Amino acid sequence: MPHHAKKRFGQNFLRDAHFVRACIDAIRPQAGDMLVEIGPGLGALTRPLLAQLPHMHVVEIDRDLIARLHAEFPPARLTLHEGDALRFDFSRIAGPLRIAGNLPYNISTPLLFHLADFSANIRDLHFMLQKEVVERMIARPASSAYGRLTVMLQYRFQILHLFDVPPDAFYPAPKVTSSFVRMLPLHPLPYPAQDPAIFAKIVAAAFSTRRKTLRNALKTQLSDQDFTALGIDAGLRAENLAVADFVRIANHMSVTHASR
Repeated sequence: MPHHAKKRFGQNFLRDAHFVRACIDAIRPQAGDMLVEIGPGLGALTRPLLAQLPHMHVVEIDRDLIARLHAEFPPARLTLHEGDALRFDFSRIAGPLRIAGNLPYNISTPLLFHLADFSANIRDLHFMLQKEVVERMIARPASSAYGRLTVMLQYRFQILHLFDVPPDAFYPAPKVTSSFVRMLPLHPLPYPAQDPAIFAKIVAAAFSTRRKTLRNALKTQLSDQDFTALGIDAGLRAENLAVADFVRIANHMSVTHASR
């Protein structure tokens, strides 16, 4: 029985054999890998991955697809975690993990933030995403695509845009072009934040209104004296700062808060 894609799960199944092979070639699965696929769907990537792996894990939320996967793959080959990837504890699986998938576009941004929390246990990630999201992930400062997502992901990952995939490679066809991306956790972090929570708070506040200057966006966190001590022009906007600048601001706040 054919599976009808469910809009609430953001299902667009990759069906073009050329791009399936391109994804597998990019992932380069090896026998000893601990590979986790998010959203295996109809198994377009799962089957060729298991052709090169003795075993892998998948995370799937759709009960109809879960039943199909159980019927096709024995537990000795495929460990199936039923539930929402946004709530899945990836530390439950012994790493280092290799994580891959054709991510639902409606949850891709929060899912990327969720996965960043497990970066210490991850070797690499390979994802199919909306091209616009990938452009934001790899953006450089002072560009229109540069924003909170850029800074938070580039803080933890080296991100490589591998290739684009047209809408007709999927069923049903999305209205946008997709891109396949590789993310490599940075170990050690080149610019470590003393308090990651303060760093995240600063980045979120700075980009809360893109037209605001840093002086206005961060007025409850930093004074003009703080900006002077940091050597950062308070008249700039958040998009003008590099990742290292946001870390410097956060670390300055960590020190000043601790001394109060």
